[in-house]
Amino acid sequence: MSVANRPSNRPLSPHLQVYRLQLTSGLSILHRATGIALSVGALYLATWVIYAAGSPRGYEVFQGFNASIMGRILLGGWLFSGFYHLCNGIRHLFWDAGYGFELRDTYRSGWTVVVVSLIATVLSWIVGLRLV
Repeated sequence: MSVANRPSNRPLSPHLQVYRLQLTSGLSILHRATGIALSVGALYLATWVIYAAGSPRGYEVFQGFNASIMGRILLGGWLFSGFYHLCNGIRHLFWDAGYGFELRDTYRSGWTVVVVSLIATVLSWIVGLRLV
């Protein structure tokens, strides 16, 4: 058997034990996940409108779920998804214009997106609770 045809004992690609998730890949995955969450949230919003137009009893049941702990967690997650997706989309617009490709700038803008999204979510949550 020639050396070229001999099977090697090394892995063919980086495996989970040796691969460290980078900020840029993590934010990319989160951007895709928040896009999916926004789509599911749009269906949830459409369901809410259907219940509101349907009957007062159905609307009360739906609003009862929204007021529960689980409903508030889901709505808060949807709120964060919207803010994160918006901020990361603005970051991508800067990239499309040719700015922020240096590694240091990429990490700085990535952490900025996360922090601004969390702050906007918390502030919106506080304002929303005061309105209720």
